[in-house]
Amino acid sequence: MQPFLHIVLVNPEIAHNTGAVGRLCVGLDWPLHLVRPLGFALTAARLRRAGMDYWPHVRLTVHGDWDAFLAAARPARLHLAGTRGTRSLYDCRFAAGDALVFGSESAGLPEALHTRHADALFRIPMPGPHGRSLNLANAAAVAAYEAWRQITLPRQA
Repeated sequence: MQPFLHIVLVNPEIAHNTGAVGRLCVGLDWPLHLVRPLGFALTAARLRRAGMDYWPHVRLTVHGDWDAFLAAARPARLHLAGTRGTRSLYDCRFAAGDALVFGSESAGLPEALHTRHADALFRIPMPGPHGRSLNLANAAAVAAYEAWRQITLPRQA
């Protein structure tokens, strides 16, 4: 059976955030994909600390680049989080086999992905007047649980 969703971090820079997303993936029983380059060593103590005793249970795959991820994971559809997305997260329709994709903490998604997958971009609403974006781990949690809700809970008529 295909996993509910793939969580993908493209060029993550902060070990603590990746560890927290790994813990999220263990809680949902979803795989975590990291797309190089990474801003830290996977053996970093901060990564293990954030992932706590969950880290050995993360179904982790590290890919050399974006195309390697696509070839290996073969996601049904892509949903890319970004501040330039014109669609709200809550307008997305998620299904098993899709991939939720997040960019690096400092730069977000690479420009090439914005261009190549413009129709798959979404944003997480930020109603506060001073907020631009959420922390990577928080954004992944918000989007993942919205996807999980849509997939697991019956639709209201």
